[in-house]
Formats: sequence, structure tokens, C-alpha cells
Amino acid sequence: MATVELSFSALPVHVRTARLIVTAVARRSGVAEALLDEVRLAVGEACSRAVEAHRRHCPDEPVRLELNGAGSRFEVVVSDTVPGDDAAGGLPPAAASDETDFLLDDGAAELGLAVIAGLADDVEIESTPKGVQIRMSWPAQAAAPA
Repeated sequence: MATVELSFSALPVHVRTARLIVTAVARRSGVAEALLDEVRLAVGEACSRAVEAHRRHCPDEPVRLELNGAGSRFEVVVSDTVPGDDAAGGLPPAAASDETDFLLDDGAAELGLAVIAGLADDVEIESTPKGVQIRMSWPAQAAAPA
């Protein structure tokens, strides 16, 4: 399966739609049924974090998703475009750059990242001046051609 790209405005209502699309693509990519709830929840957490970061810093910019089901892994990348020093967008100090001290007031960002790490088979979090990218992947069997 080729890469599927999706962008959506930073509104919480669109997180549900993103979860539904990701689940459908994961199923088609050969992710085991037993893992689909984990995919749905992890992507929901990552999208919610990105939506909140965008709502605080750049509400007119879309949140971006990339889904890739090629090979033996199903990979999801959730990207925000929170600029400059706010690029951590709620990442805990260990994941954010040393100059960034922005955290959500209630620690929700740390909890959300812990949930993602517990649900995804493999997680990479990258904070850059252009934004934050959360890359998650799960094992997938070769999907039968449609």
C-alpha cells in the first residue's frame, strides 16, 4: 500500500475522523485485529496533542498525518507545525529541547506520550524548530491485494 497523507484543521472533532481513517488503513495494511484498538488509541492521543498545540500557537495551520502500510510495518506519523521555541508543543523535558519549558498545565502531554509509548510497538518523537513529529509503528502482515 502506498503512503496515505491526511491533513485536518486543529479542531478536536477531527481527531475522531483521523482515528477512523487510520484504523481502516491499518486493517487494510495487514495489522492484526487484536492491535487495532492500540493503533486507534495511540493515534488519537498523538492527534489530540497536536490539535491542542495548534490551538494554542497556530490555530490556522493543519495537523498532518502520514500512513504507510508498505512492508512488514504499519507506520503513522503525526506532525504539528508549532513554530520556534514552542515547537515542543507540550513535550516533557526529556523529549523536548533544553531551551523549551512549555508544558501543559496539568501534565497531560507527559501522560499522553506515556500512553502512546505503551500502545505503539515502536515510537520516535522528534522536536524541531518546524514542529513535533511523532512516529509510531506496528507489525503488519502482507495484505492481500484487493
